[in-house]
Amino acid sequence: MHRRIERLKYSGKIYKQNEFQNLVTPTTDFLPYHFSELQNALKKCIFAFFPCLQNKHINTLIIMKHFPASELIINGDGSIFHLHLKPEQLADNVILVGDPGRVALVAAYFDTQECSVSSREFNTITGTYKGKRISVISTGIGTDNIDIVMNELDALSNIDLETRTEKKEFRQLTIIRIGTSGGMQPEIPLGSFLISEKSIGFDGMLNFYAGRDSVSDLEFEKSMKGQLDWNPQWAAPYVVDADEELVKRIGKNDMLLGTTISANGFYGPQGRVLRIDLADMKINDKIENFRFGKYKITNYEMEGSAIAGLAKLMGHKAMTVCCIIANRRVEAANTDYKPYIEKLVTTVLDRI
Repeated sequence: MHRRIERLKYSGKIYKQNEFQNLVTPTTDFLPYHFSELQNALKKCIFAFFPCLQNKHINTLIIMKHFPASELIINGDGSIFHLHLKPEQLADNVILVGDPGRVALVAAYFDTQECSVSSREFNTITGTYKGKRISVISTGIGTDNIDIVMNELDALSNIDLETRTEKKEFRQLTIIRIGTSGGMQPEIPLGSFLISEKSIGFDGMLNFYAGRDSVSDLEFEKSMKGQLDWNPQWAAPYVVDADEELVKRIGKNDMLLGTTISANGFYGPQGRVLRIDLADMKINDKIENFRFGKYKITNYEMEGSAIAGLAKLMGHKAMTVCCIIANRRVEAANTDYKPYIEKLVTTVLDRI
């Protein structure tokens, strides 16, 4: 970029706004345009060389990031790689479910259905419910799948798949995960609906992204690692808050608020013991007894932390709400939970 500016400086020509922007060609060296700090720094650099341009109303310098085929894979039909969705098939309101079979359960309440797409464990139905356009998408199990889903949803919303450049206008998604979960405190009743006000990632996925600390509760993380005697061989945990407005809108006054662990497995990482002992046989006792201010850990699931963390980094609104179908501390479970899930689905559809 600096070399381009030097050439402009010595050319002796005054460039108009559109002419100058044409010289700023797409490059993978630049961050996306909506990173305002980078834009402002670049504007100052330009104005230092071309003070006359300050009167030319260059208020929206566009820095276009180009995404090569190896990084952003687009199918031959123009759809995104794993989800097989095209941009026009994605609604602004998105409900995520783990089980591919649960997509049809949610979509059964739609007034209209405009498309149905299936690829691997990723099933999507987009339609309308009481005038609201909604996409329901299955993610499969685990935060590794969430990494795929969240990145491809964001790409569908904010990358022009034809030019492979970031769109000028940011499109914000509202993303709600509906799932099932096991309670970690004895007072949490089976069949209750619990919103993850805070999500704790035991998976380490968010640690691979720049800006991880800026969206995480670092003091909470520090206290938790101390109280849980965190094993250095485990991935560093991260703690992210759900979108505050969304929590209030969906939760109203009839859902529990909790602090949820997203585990990177169902057995050992959630303290279950079958034939192999755990590295820490008392981990769930420590989790039950953990306190940080008003917060205590309420439940386990396997996806919410990655949704919360990536949504924060990308600029989307997101939260997770689960139906409690088991309580680990009182050793109780309810396998006939379908009626509770149906009630949770209709409640979320009404409030999204």
